[in-house]
Amino acid sequence: MNEIERKFLVTTTEFLSESIRSNRIVQGYLNSNPERTVRIRIKETQGFITIKGKGNETGTTRFEWEKEIKITEAEQLLLLCEDGVIDKVRYEIPSGKHLYEVDVFEGDNKGLIIAEIELNDENESFEKPNWLGEEVTGDDRYYNASLSVSSYKNWK
Repeated sequence: MNEIERKFLVTTTEFLSESIRSNRIVQGYLNSNPERTVRIRIKETQGFITIKGKGNETGTTRFEWEKEIKITEAEQLLLLCEDGVIDKVRYEIPSGKHLYEVDVFEGDNKGLIIAEIELNDENESFEKPNWLGEEVTGDDRYYNASLSVSSYKNWK
């Protein structure tokens, strides 16, 4: 149940032409404490509850548990969430044997685009498309839970 993931800023929208799928995602946090986040997510017509633990020293690996719940339950739980609901469109882009998930944020995080790639091992090699920018793995500011509390629009 450990998730191994690396995050990057995205420098251009070139990834859009490579996308095989996109979904609108709305999510909120019942608990945004970095030690243990509890997230409620609606992805199109599906609801999910996710619990994530604190990341390791590099920020690439952390515990993650997720369960699908009824959309009506997710809608009700979103009403209980902390302020700062995240609204984004997620694009899926295949790259070699991996899949990048690129989040284009809306609302208070508009202008921020982050690519994530899940790996089987922290040291696994992977292709880096030309639209990838600076790596931000382990930078807490780029965690969705952090963005719900301190939105991108307030960084500047």
